[in-house]
Amino acid sequence: MTDEIRFEHISMEFPGVLANDDISLSIRNGEVFALVGENGAGKSTLMNILYGINTPTAGSLYVRGEKVTEFSPKAAINRGIGMVHQHFMLVPSFTVAQNIALGREPKKGKVLFDNKKAERLTRELIEEYGLEVDPSAEVRDISVGLQQRVEILKTLYRGADILILDEPTAVLTPQETDELFEVIRRIVREKQMTVIIITHKLYEVMAISDRVGVMRQGKLIGVENTCDVDERKLASMMVGRPVLFDHLEKTGDPGEVAIKVDDLFVADNRGLPAVRGVSLSVRRGEVLGIAAIEGNGQSELLEAITGMRKINRGRVTVCGNDATGKTPGEIRAMGLSHVPEDRLSTGVDKVASVTDNLLVGRQKEKRFNLFGFHQRRSTVERYASELYKKFDIRGAGIHTEVGSMSGGNMQKVVVAREFSFDTPVLVISQPTRGVDIGAMEFFHTRIIEKRNDGAAILLSSADLDEVFRLSDRIITLYEGKITGEFKADAITKEEIGLYMTGTGEGAKA
Repeated sequence: MTDEIRFEHISMEFPGVLANDDISLSIRNGEVFALVGENGAGKSTLMNILYGINTPTAGSLYVRGEKVTEFSPKAAINRGIGMVHQHFMLVPSFTVAQNIALGREPKKGKVLFDNKKAERLTRELIEEYGLEVDPSAEVRDISVGLQQRVEILKTLYRGADILILDEPTAVLTPQETDELFEVIRRIVREKQMTVIIITHKLYEVMAISDRVGVMRQGKLIGVENTCDVDERKLASMMVGRPVLFDHLEKTGDPGEVAIKVDDLFVADNRGLPAVRGVSLSVRRGEVLGIAAIEGNGQSELLEAITGMRKINRGRVTVCGNDATGKTPGEIRAMGLSHVPEDRLSTGVDKVASVTDNLLVGRQKEKRFNLFGFHQRRSTVERYASELYKKFDIRGAGIHTEVGSMSGGNMQKVVVAREFSFDTPVLVISQPTRGVDIGAMEFFHTRIIEKRNDGAAILLSSADLDEVFRLSDRIITLYEGKITGEFKADAITKEEIGLYMTGTGEGAKA
């Protein structure tokens, strides 16, 4: 194999941050190269240099032996480099063919868009690369997995033979992941393309890549042949210490029911049915995990249980109290803490300090107030410092504005605040979305500690491995309905993927 891409002593500096520090790396023609590292390690910055979004502060980049002098996405596309971002850039109301041709539209009479030609060209691409999707279907009507195929076809339509995939399996079922990997293997084998995958899922690195590069704090720690390493070694290289992958000891037996949902119906933001007749229960001392593809009602379900969304019909009970239609504050008083799905919009106040964010919900407690109106600031800051240390929050200290922190540390602020209430019920949504493997290990340990201490935990996560690792029982949701219920050790990820798409057998464990 020859070198397709060569980074020589690349550095990329932003104000106050050295994102890439003297990186030299070669990526070969016809290989699948995985790039891994914690949040802030510099992997996305390096790939943004390759795709022309960033211009390096120092060093040189070579593509097929030619030195790159112009850094822009347009120039990168002209060099045959395509990038599929984690969040798709598609127009929902356009057809598949219209999205693929967008920006390079075939014209009829030099003015009008030639829809038939766009569909024909799309069909030719589909046949050539084996990425089956209906060219005439509107993007909003197809699955997330098919939308990703459209993104890949879009880059191929523009002539890409170097493909960068950023967290490509973040929202895919196991079956869709397998299909994607088969496509990657085929295009690499048959077309001699070069594929670079940015991911944090190490088992996928082992499954698809030929070589893997590990980054930490802006530096390239090493490049390994995938066949010569395992997940544990890669994780240790990423964080600089041993990582306890499977050391999550679950103790005790489930107790009384602490969350009960009966025949719940909830609408989404458009007023359309999102939750349709869901009934479930969670006992103290257990984790009930929800496995579902995004957009199948899990977000609306958790928002309804925690008082953030109106309930159209049905009943929610928390610790024996009727929580139906109650406010989030009233439900919290019943003994429920909530780690919300979107930390930015509902989890933190970005312009407030770490201290003030950690105090939310406790402002009126006597220990923090003098005569009921004057805040005991020294007591508040001592309390914040204790949580800051206990939950390993990293930043410039408890007076740091939360909006200036990394996503992982923002999440630690939310978890620290909610877990500190020591409530009997926890509703947790996407606990490790966007966080690195070190923070993920930390959160998982804290969740199981709460479970072992007798908390009832309802967990929703787009990461199926996380659902399996943490849950005692798992329910699957599809189009707002429960399609299956299983003990976590009694079903495989591949089997549960069928229930997530509504095609499972109907039997419940």
